[in-house]
Amino acid sequence: MTNFYQKKHELWLSIIFASFAIHDEVIKSRLYDFSQIAFRHMKWIGSELLANEDEYNYDRDMKLIKRESVFEILYALVTEIKNIEAFYPDSILGERIKTDDNYLLEYLSEVLSENSNDKAITAFNKQRIWSNSDLAQDQIDALTMFLFEESYKEYELILVYSYMQARTKNALHFNVFQDLIDESHFHLKSFGNMMAKLGILSLPRELHPMTYVVKDLRKFVHDGIAEEKAAKEMCTTLSKAIKDEKLSKFFDFINYQESYHIELMKKLLNTKSTDETALTNLSYDEFWEGVEL
Repeated sequence: MTNFYQKKHELWLSIIFASFAIHDEVIKSRLYDFSQIAFRHMKWIGSELLANEDEYNYDRDMKLIKRESVFEILYALVTEIKNIEAFYPDSILGERIKTDDNYLLEYLSEVLSENSNDKAITAFNKQRIWSNSDLAQDQIDALTMFLFEESYKEYELILVYSYMQARTKNALHFNVFQDLIDESHFHLKSFGNMMAKLGILSLPRELHPMTYVVKDLRKFVHDGIAEEKAAKEMCTTLSKAIKDEKLSKFFDFINYQESYHIELMKKLLNTKSTDETALTNLSYDEFWEGVEL
């Protein structure tokens, strides 16, 4: 099951980055939906591992190969999905995942049956041109740096918050983590699509276990708030520097969302757990209610 978790993690990334790379809005949207199903698979596999007093990590062994056409991407996905079949557990969960993956294969087969769907992929060409805009080179450079940094940050946060969510029995904390996960999914999607438009689509670097195995919760929350504030400053700077009204409004929009993320994280510091003990006074073991990492 641990190997299965890693394979599903890799498949989630393959599907979601395929959705970023492909221009066709219908195919892009359907693939993104399937990526969210794959992410739920990760959540369920992780929960089953923990229920059996086993563990999982975020190790991965994959590369984002720079494909040049839609069909190249989709044929690679078909191969990856078929290769994961050997890892399906003989269980109700395994059957659910198998039928979901089989339906994805059916959809991919349908797309591949129409030659008109095979369009060129420009997500990896490194041209760094923002179409329909006259952004100066320094603005393109600033946007490029922002997207690389923030796409990694959002990928990291999705996994870190998911790891913490799986190990808390506190309903308020669980809900806060879910809100933060959902928001980070949206941000990763936005930034991934922008990277593809610039021709710089790249896989975020792998997480080290020290990133997601949190030993000091208070420090984690305070560091997270500082990180959100830094992201806000970057959004404000970009909004002012980039001479494109739509892009400026987008970064203002993200900036306001980051403000609310800070408020969500403050709830983890200021609210009380079910036994009325403030989070800041809880030890690591008390917060996780006996769950060992």
